[in-house]
Amino acid sequence: MSAMKGNVLVHGATMVLPNETGVGDLRIRNGLITTVALGRNLEPMDDELFIDGTGLHLMPGMIDPQVHFRDPGQPEKEDLGSGSAAAVSGGVTSFLDMPNNKPSITTLESMKTKLKTASEKCVNNYGFFIGATPDNVSDLQEAVGTSDAPMAIPGICGIKIFMGSSTGTLLVNEREALETIFNGTGGLIAVHAEDEKRMDERISMVEGRTDMAAHAEWRDDVTALIATQLAVELAQATGHRLHVLHLTSGIEADWLEGITVLPSKATGDGAIITTETLPQHLTYDETDVEERGTRLKMNPPIRYAKDRATLWKQLKGGAIQCIATDHAPHTLEAKALGFPSAPSGMPGVETSLAVMLTHAKNGMCSVEDVVRWMSSNVADCFNMVGKGRLEEGADGDVVLVDMHNARTVVDEHTWTRVGWSPFDGKELVGWAQVTIVGGVPVFERNAQTGPKGTILVEPGTVGEALVMAPWR
Repeated sequence: MSAMKGNVLVHGATMVLPNETGVGDLRIRNGLITTVALGRNLEPMDDELFIDGTGLHLMPGMIDPQVHFRDPGQPEKEDLGSGSAAAVSGGVTSFLDMPNNKPSITTLESMKTKLKTASEKCVNNYGFFIGATPDNVSDLQEAVGTSDAPMAIPGICGIKIFMGSSTGTLLVNEREALETIFNGTGGLIAVHAEDEKRMDERISMVEGRTDMAAHAEWRDDVTALIATQLAVELAQATGHRLHVLHLTSGIEADWLEGITVLPSKATGDGAIITTETLPQHLTYDETDVEERGTRLKMNPPIRYAKDRATLWKQLKGGAIQCIATDHAPHTLEAKALGFPSAPSGMPGVETSLAVMLTHAKNGMCSVEDVVRWMSSNVADCFNMVGKGRLEEGADGDVVLVDMHNARTVVDEHTWTRVGWSPFDGKELVGWAQVTIVGGVPVFERNAQTGPKGTILVEPGTVGEALVMAPWR
């Protein structure tokens, strides 16, 4: 199904542009931003939708570089359609989805099937990681090429390696297998960095415990650091592009300072290494884990107040480049099993922007910081073409948000199929009012729709495979 392209004029919004913020108009024609007019009133054209943005902030659409939409295999938790709807309700116009499905996505053929499913179900833009196994290098090469001849197939963003905490066939924790992948493939490698050996050695320390505090004690910060250090070592030895997923610990963040860099700012011929953190790790600590229980159980775990403070410091300092959600829904029934039986993971794609903009309103950062961490820097990290900036010639993926009116997160108002949020009960600002993909409004939230909002388009009619330039 071919994606629709739209014509829109947004009038009088506070626009967050690459180098300044100010009130003005923005025009999208045939899916592309054609005019950014600060301080000017553009005359509406007959064939375009007029949106009054007065009192709202206009931003480039958010890009979530790590979601688990559970398609194929676990539709009771999520599929690409429900995940995509949840994403646009949170102002997320593009996402990158992980391969730990049932079955795991480890071949080019299965990647193509997933891309076809997305083209039929999604209402925003999509990309997918192919999963590494100890012995599928030839499959990986078919999807991303080799170090000498990297490829960039639309919709394929790189390789995902689970160095620990994997499902199915996706665990790759032996150095020899890791070296083979880093040496033999092109593109970007993203790693879940937890050391499987250390976790195995430490599992006895939490046996018999049912308190959530045990989770972060078992999967401690050293467990994460060991794996991150190994991944960085391999990237630097091979010159391979590396992205460290969901950074959680202060010692990792401090250790990565001076090693990570935005690709657009990289100099020299060495490996380009980037990392991300998550809204839940910037918001919650051990006190919240004790209070909210297994709703906050995830891998790597939510840690301690000192870790949260360091993550903020290194995010603002630039050692952490961007923000993802690791949206990984499980049913409340499964979460109710308690620790240790409850599965790890939580939804997050529809609250991430509002959580971060609430932090901005509370003085932790600026609105411009949030746009950089959740949009332009993500596009930079993944070489995305046309994404992440309000500028002429860029794709018409934008979101209008309300920074003035707060709303409390309520489980019942979520779009995710599991019907709950780890931020339930929190009062947030910055909710998406209108989300636009390729110049087509796909989501709206106002007094008429109610707090949940409404999807405005049919699945598969808007959104397309993300184009990412190959890594050289």
